[in-house]
Amino acid sequence: MNDIAITLTILAVAVVLFIWNKLPIGVVAIAVALALYFTGVLQLDQTLAGFGDPVILYIAALFVVAEALDTTGISVWLGNQLISWSGTSRKPVVGSVMVLVAVVTALISVNGAVAALIPMTAVLALRTKLSPSQLMMPLAFGAHAGSLLALTGSPVNVLVSELSVDAGGRPFRFFEFALVGVPLLVGTVLICVFVGRRLLPERSAGSVSRDLSNHAQVLMDQYSLGPDPMLDRQTGVIEVVVPPRSSFIGDTVFPGMVTESGELVVAGIQRAGEDLVRTELAAGDVLLLQGAWNALDEKAVDPNVVVVDSPQTIRRQALPMGPGAKRALVIVLAMVVLLIFGMSPAIAALLAACAMIVLRVLSVQQAHRSISITTLVLVGGMIPMSTAIEVSGAADKIASGLVDLIGGAGPRVVLFGIVLVVAVLGQLISNMATVLIVGPIAISVANELHISPTPLLMAVAVAGAAAFLTPVATASNAMVMGPGAYRFGDYWKLGLPLLVFFLLVATFVTPIFWPF
Repeated sequence: MNDIAITLTILAVAVVLFIWNKLPIGVVAIAVALALYFTGVLQLDQTLAGFGDPVILYIAALFVVAEALDTTGISVWLGNQLISWSGTSRKPVVGSVMVLVAVVTALISVNGAVAALIPMTAVLALRTKLSPSQLMMPLAFGAHAGSLLALTGSPVNVLVSELSVDAGGRPFRFFEFALVGVPLLVGTVLICVFVGRRLLPERSAGSVSRDLSNHAQVLMDQYSLGPDPMLDRQTGVIEVVVPPRSSFIGDTVFPGMVTESGELVVAGIQRAGEDLVRTELAAGDVLLLQGAWNALDEKAVDPNVVVVDSPQTIRRQALPMGPGAKRALVIVLAMVVLLIFGMSPAIAALLAACAMIVLRVLSVQQAHRSISITTLVLVGGMIPMSTAIEVSGAADKIASGLVDLIGGAGPRVVLFGIVLVVAVLGQLISNMATVLIVGPIAISVANELHISPTPLLMAVAVAGAAAFLTPVATASNAMVMGPGAYRFGDYWKLGLPLLVFFLLVATFVTPIFWPF
């Protein structure tokens, strides 16, 4: 077998394994890179180059930035503002949620925005008495559209920008994606608002998020406490339950005592719902602890107690724009400014991530936990496939076949053929992997037809965002499946009209702004 046949065989096996979904996608991605090396298609440096690509650092840094916005309560504050703007009726609420997630996505990427806003959306459903299934899928699909508002909206945007440079063109400017992103967002919102109710199920999630926005007052009433504020930017409260076999069983406690660490105060004690003044702890007793947020975070991982609501959850819901929120906003704004003025995305995002830690918006441990290793491995492992498609001649071979088949019908028909391939693959495997596979082919097609690769690459980005038909198409689709109580077959009903809309924009709108 020659290199082209080997590359395409490995690609076909990888697609089957992605669809089969029995092996971790990270393992499949690494296996792809290793197979290309052991079959001699790629050299060692080419095989490992994906893990040293700047896009890997960029994605990792964005996860940290997204975590900072979530942890500091910025997303919940935005949700509170949303309710005040939109009221409680379905159409304005759905539209506002989608616009909000689109704006957040434009700054920190799809997965980060959806992860940050799912808790807010669940609470919003409670307050507005709307079914979570009416809000969660529009949340994810609004993020897809928002990913095309700015360079930071998706790693796919950075990938196609790099491919444009590799093809001899220029990188896409920071807000250049918005030329198609704004029409896509408007159309997506209109479809979900006016058609979504009939296409989405009315279903409640098995586990419903609790509304902790009035948590301080609830605890004051439950423990008969006075009016001194219990929650502010410096201090907070958590409830902990003494589990069986805890080392605290038998210890004498009373309200007002300072814990052994000297950092927390016992604000209240209850046994079977009754307040206690002084007692020896028994299994099942509940303690109300007050102290600095970082001390509460440390107590939350103590194996001798079970935390009722984590400090992080309380901070996010009960203390919007909490500790570090202003610093986080300034850092994100600075990152966007640096990107607008042409700084390397990887460098700008790394500076922002480091600033979040240095300025104590996040701890090092929180930053580490926020990074999705699976995503990084997927991209790092599939970049060699993109390289192999190009260096083996497979891209030129496929491009020639595509041009021979439909090239005579004009570049717009060829463009439609490319975006259709991206759209189909994107429902089955990661859109990042799809773009890495199809991107080099699009460039070769442009060379064959002697046209600019820019409209083809932008159309690939648009089609890559149209992963609407299945919950496995993107991580954000999967994230909302549980909170929205969705089934596998729920996605295509609303997803299909959106997919058609995205394909029409990719085919007919993209060449207007980026001529052939």
